[in-house]
Amino acid sequence: MLVLLPPSEGKAASGSGSPLEPEGLSLPGLAGARAAVLEELVELCAADEDKAREVLGLSEGLRGEVAKNAALRTAGARPAGEVYTGVLYDALGLAALDAVARERARRSLLVFSGLWGAVRIDDRIPSYRCSMGVKLPGLGALGAFWRAPMAQVMPEAAGDGLVLDLRSAAYAAAWRPKGEVAGRTATVRVLHAPTRKVVSHFNKATKGRIVRSLLESGSAPGSPGELVEALRDLGYVVEAEAPGKAGKPWALDVLVEQVH
Repeated sequence: MLVLLPPSEGKAASGSGSPLEPEGLSLPGLAGARAAVLEELVELCAADEDKAREVLGLSEGLRGEVAKNAALRTAGARPAGEVYTGVLYDALGLAALDAVARERARRSLLVFSGLWGAVRIDDRIPSYRCSMGVKLPGLGALGAFWRAPMAQVMPEAAGDGLVLDLRSAAYAAAWRPKGEVAGRTATVRVLHAPTRKVVSHFNKATKGRIVRSLLESGSAPGSPGELVEALRDLGYVVEAEAPGKAGKPWALDVLVEQVH
């Protein structure tokens, strides 16, 4: 199973250890694209703080993020699973997983990123600020920029098993499963059961809990249909229908009674 996650907007501070080693990141086929984004982002933030803040969509209160980006090459790096924080990652609770579940997470989780394309949770990266919705002056919109590089590496990364896609729309734009990969992909929407409305906060939290439940249980669904059964066995209320056409992802609705 491969689980596709969005990053968090806020991130933990960079570590005090050695700086980024780009050649050590997973998915080495993305190396050239990563280098291009990193170079432009660092140069932009080092040259003109006000322009960088405008490009990155940062408020005055987040001005310090520009300086952080300018120092990306020398900042201390730490595992991506420690860098990404926020509602989904708090609910996922990587640090609290036992060794077996942590190893499953290392093998199965892939976090999409405007700067790195995608990384695994043990890839060492510095803290940064660059969403997939950013449009860099030289490279253009990052969602579009990443499509070609991701199309080259993701089919192999997806392997031949289930792909559980929990990304937000901005990050899904960088790679959409196609063909037979799409047919074994499941997307998840979390709905407040009484109103059947999506609420952002508990949507993220529930997705984090779903991933944690799958990792801790040792469940290994190999298809979207098996995922539905696994989630129901874990106590989730799931509505799903197989897609009408071959080569289309399954869409799962997880219903939650309380917003928390």
